[in-house]
Amino acid sequence: MDKDIEFLNKYWKEFENLINQQKKNSNIISFKEIIKDTTKRQGKLFFVGNGASASLSSHAATDFTKQTKIEAHAFNDHNLITAFSNDYGYENWVSKAIEYFVNPNDMVIFISVSGNSPNLVNGLKYAKSKKITTGSLTGSKPNNFLKVNSDCSLWVDSEAYNITESFHTILITLIIDLIIGNTIYSVNDF
Repeated sequence: MDKDIEFLNKYWKEFENLINQQKKNSNIISFKEIIKDTTKRQGKLFFVGNGASASLSSHAATDFTKQTKIEAHAFNDHNLITAFSNDYGYENWVSKAIEYFVNPNDMVIFISVSGNSPNLVNGLKYAKSKKITTGSLTGSKPNNFLKVNSDCSLWVDSEAYNITESFHTILITLIIDLIIGNTIYSVNDF
């Protein structure tokens, strides 16, 4: 029992440290402002990630659309991923999805713990070449490709996938609440 308590205390301390780091992060407000600018241009949001980050992409797109009324989509359809991977290679399916679905007024948000996944890196490079606004939520090393090259980035100072992915969820929810201007609301409020 004492070992479990010790583990839990260490685990929560890590989250507490991350929260304290983010309290000083003006990029959260910048991220919100870039999203608001995208909507002023009649643009949509597109989320993309791999693995658990793909699941978060779907969840983020749904919550942005439902709560903020900002049209958002996720590149997380198994048919899209497998067909584009088969036709263009796994490293290129994201850049091809951006080519086919994203307009210049839109914004693509990349979610990745490492920030260096080849398919996401190629997608970001393509988006930048077309002057499409980009954002990223990453972790791991502070010099990862997505963090360094996105128009706006939120970085979690952790190499633990479970902690970084969980904290990405907190950041997405925080941005949604920041746009709404409220933290406590019911689904019926929308």
